[in-house]
Amino acid sequence: MAFDDKVDNKAEEVGGKVKEGVGRATDDEQLEAEGKADQSSSKVKQAVENVKDAFKS
Repeated sequence: MAFDDKVDNKAEEVGGKVKEGVGRATDDEQLEAEGKADQSSSKVKQAVENVKDAFKS
């Protein structure tokens, strides 16, 4: 996995955590759900990149 991809995926995960926290603090269920979705998407991307890395080795 390219370093840039790792950084982008981690940034997306952190952004999702922030969204989720703000949504929870403001009782905005939609924002909270978007945050959780962002985190899930980031984790899936990370898993795919890890599989690619495993086949490169």
